[in-house]
Amino acid sequence: MSEAAISLAEWWQRFNDPLLTELVTQALQVNTTVRAAQAALLQARALRDVKAAGLLPTVTGSVSAQRSQSEGSDAGNTFRAGFDASWEIDVFGARHSALNASEADARAAAATLADAQVSIAAEVAVTYTELRGLQARLIIARNNLASQTETQQITDWRVQAGLASSLDLEQARSASAQTGALIPALETSVAQAQNSLAVLTGQAPGALRATLSASGPSIQAPMDLAISFPAQTLRQRPDVRAAEHRVSAALARVAQADAERYPTFQISGSLGLSALTLTGLTAGGAAVNALLASISAPLFDGGAARAQVRAQEAGLEQERVGYQAAVLTALKDVEDSLVALQGDRERLILLQVAAEAAANADLLARQRYESGLIDFRSVLETQRTLLLTQDAVESTRASLNSDHVRLYKALGGGWTREADHASR
Repeated sequence: MSEAAISLAEWWQRFNDPLLTELVTQALQVNTTVRAAQAALLQARALRDVKAAGLLPTVTGSVSAQRSQSEGSDAGNTFRAGFDASWEIDVFGARHSALNASEADARAAAATLADAQVSIAAEVAVTYTELRGLQARLIIARNNLASQTETQQITDWRVQAGLASSLDLEQARSASAQTGALIPALETSVAQAQNSLAVLTGQAPGALRATLSASGPSIQAPMDLAISFPAQTLRQRPDVRAAEHRVSAALARVAQADAERYPTFQISGSLGLSALTLTGLTAGGAAVNALLASISAPLFDGGAARAQVRAQEAGLEQERVGYQAAVLTALKDVEDSLVALQGDRERLILLQVAAEAAANADLLARQRYESGLIDFRSVLETQRTLLLTQDAVESTRASLNSDHVRLYKALGGGWTREADHASR
C-alpha cells in the first residue's frame, strides 16, 4: 500500500487530536448506519453462496413406511429407504451468470459498507471541528462581553462625573446586551453538536457532554497536505466502486436472461431399498434404482423471455448511467473541496491580520476614551469590529478544518481496497 493510501485510510490521525481519533474509531465500530450496512453485506454474501450451491447436484434422503390392506386380504407393510439426486447441467451458462451477478452484488454491498464508513468518519470529524469552533467562539464572546462590561462601568462613572452623556451609557448597555445575547445561542449550538457526536458514536444524546464540555484547543488541519490526486484515486471512492460493481451485476443478469431462453438439461436418479419388514430393510432388502435424463425447452411464452432480456438490458443501461454520474459527482466533490480549501486559507490569513489590528485598535480606543481624547462612538465601533473579526477567524478556521475533512472524504479516505478484500 502506498504512503498516500495510508494517509487516506486513517486521515483523521493527521489532525493530531487523540479525542477525535477515539470518536471516529468508536463510530466506525458501533454506529447504527455502519452496522446496518454490515448486515446488508452479510445478506449479499449469503445470497451469493445460495447461487454457488445451485451449481452442484442436489441429494436428498428419504425413509417411508406404508401399511395397506385390500378387501379379502390381510394387511401388509412396506418399508422403503433411499437417496434421490438431481443435477441441472448449466449448458448455456444461466446459473453461472446468476452466480456472477450475486458475486458482483456482494462486492457492491462491500463497497456500500465502505461508503457508509467514509461518510460516518467524515461526519464525526466535521461535527467535532464545528464543536471546537463553537467553543472557541463562545470564549471570544464571553471575553468581549467582559471587556464591554468593563467599558460600561467606566462610562457609568464618567456619566456620574459629568464627563459623558446618558447617550453614551445607553449605547454601552446596548452593546453589552447584544454581545451577551450571542452566548445562549452559542451554548445551544455547542450542546447540539455534543448530542450529534454522541448519536454518531452509538450513544444516547448527552452521553459525551462531560467529555466534550472542556473547551480544548481548536484542532489544526495539516498544512502539509501533499497527496497526489491522479484520476485513479477516484476509483478509491467506495461509491464509485459500488456503481462499477452494479454494472457488472447488471451485465451478468443480461447474460442470465439470454441463457434462460434456451433448453435446460437435467439428470436425476434414485437408489434405495424396499422390504416388507423393517428387519428385512436393514438386512439389505430389494434394491430399487432409477435414472432419468430430461430436456425441456420453451416452445411458446408469448415473448416473455425476450422481454425479460430487454428489461435486463435497460437495467444495465441504468447502471451504466449511474456509474457515469458517480464519476462526475466524485470529480465535482474533489474540485469543490480544493476550491473551498484554497479560498478559506486565503480568507483566514486576511482575517487574522484584521483581528490583530482590531485588537490593537480596541486597546488604543479604550485608553484614549479613558483619557477623554475620543468620544464613546469610536470605542463602540472598535469593540464591535474586534468581536466580529475574532468570531470570523474562529468560524473560518473551523471551516478550513471541515474543508480538509471533505477533501479526504471526496478522495474516498477512510477505506482501502486491500481492507475490503481482507474482510471477505
